[in-house]
Amino acid sequence: MMAVPHSVAAWISMLAHVTGKLILCATPIGNLGDTSARLRDALATADLVYAEDTRRAAKLLRALDVRTSLRSYFVGNEQDRAQELSGRLADGETIALVTDAGMPSIADPGLSAVRAAVAVGAEVTVVPGPSAATAALAISGFPAERFVFEGFLPRKGKERRSRLEAIAAETRTTVLFGAKARLMRDLTDLRDYLGGVRQLVVTRELTKAFEEVWRGSLDEAVDAWSEREPRGEFTFVIAGAAEEAPDIDHAVSEVNAAINAGESMTNGVRRVATRHGVSRRELYEAVLRSQQ
Repeated sequence: MMAVPHSVAAWISMLAHVTGKLILCATPIGNLGDTSARLRDALATADLVYAEDTRRAAKLLRALDVRTSLRSYFVGNEQDRAQELSGRLADGETIALVTDAGMPSIADPGLSAVRAAVAVGAEVTVVPGPSAATAALAISGFPAERFVFEGFLPRKGKERRSRLEAIAAETRTTVLFGAKARLMRDLTDLRDYLGGVRQLVVTRELTKAFEEVWRGSLDEAVDAWSEREPRGEFTFVIAGAAEEAPDIDHAVSEVNAAINAGESMTNGVRRVATRHGVSRRELYEAVLRSQQ
């Protein structure tokens, strides 16, 4: 039997080990008119579509007249699905991944899928599209050359306090997602840590029929939204902290006022020091001196 040329043999071997492709697909954040032709093609030609919520994804596929099979991929089963996805990619399949809205892996499941694809040497590509974070940032009127995206605030505890303190000191524009069930708690905590005069833009239901853009201070936001029933999806865009020399005397007055209102000295110092950009130790000592 004639030997196969080395180059051909290598080519055949390479074909035998071809891995698949993972396509991260950005989906509309509310308006199906934002669907691109590339998104439809990617979903239609994939061997399988993994989706954060298969019911919502099914509606999208029906609207696009796409009949590709769906399989769930959400936080609760993400670990198992990532392993399963690895096997499919290793077998050469093309897999599309979608979340409920926007871009997978941006405050949504997807990071594990990308890592799984990279681990087996699969191609990872993207169909870009709508994003609530960049849409809200664009219409906010705040500087966008440099900004911080924080996703959702942690629900409670030290992690939530630390995140609020970091946002309070952040000089760049900050973008946050807001859940309607925690809207007032988020706005109230932001006001308490950042100060009532800090400006923000609250966007609701972006791209949808009842899209709303609200502008004002955190004090005004707490007052305005406490009188309304929160509905829809929210994104906050918060102006950065002013880059100015810290006023230690004003900070001391704030801490003393907080203590008189019942807050502990430790908590007051931590919160006010973060807001004004002063040393906690320096502020603590200055408060003690003011009380002597």
